[in-house]
Amino acid sequence: MAISKGYRFPIEFSEAFPRGLVMVGEVQPDTEFQSQDDRARNRPVRQRIDEATGLRQWKVSVTDPDEAKAKRASFEVTMLAEVQPVPTTMEALPGVRPIELDGLTAEPRVAGNGEFKYLSYVFRATGFREAGAAGGTAGGSTGTRSAGKSAGSNSADKAA
Repeated sequence: MAISKGYRFPIEFSEAFPRGLVMVGEVQPDTEFQSQDDRARNRPVRQRIDEATGLRQWKVSVTDPDEAKAKRASFEVTMLAEVQPVPTTMEALPGVRPIELDGLTAEPRVAGNGEFKYLSYVFRATGFREAGAAGGTAGGSTGTRSAGKSAGSNSADKAA
């Protein structure tokens, strides 16, 4: 195999999401699973660390305005940074803001169940940048041209 499993392809934000993304909620730490035993013993919750970069993982819920299927329009993007990334744009509505991502990568993976499998992508980014800075559409919002997306436990998926 010429390309190893788990390879992350760098991609320009405007290519992946030509109409931009809308962030819903806040940036949250991406934590490891904690069993009921661990919680009962008051063990501390640990934040995930990215194996490839060694940086802490944060998760952001986003919506792609270009996605036609409502179930696939919202997904999570994993942010890789030592400190919590802060969005650079103002809220359009309470808890909702247009965003653009910096240092975006896409990792292909198979999603779906049984005979309904499809190609999707895990998206990771290193931070936020000013909306409209990289040639996004007017108004600073951005999106994707894909057949579908599904949310993973700590990653963003985008079907091609």
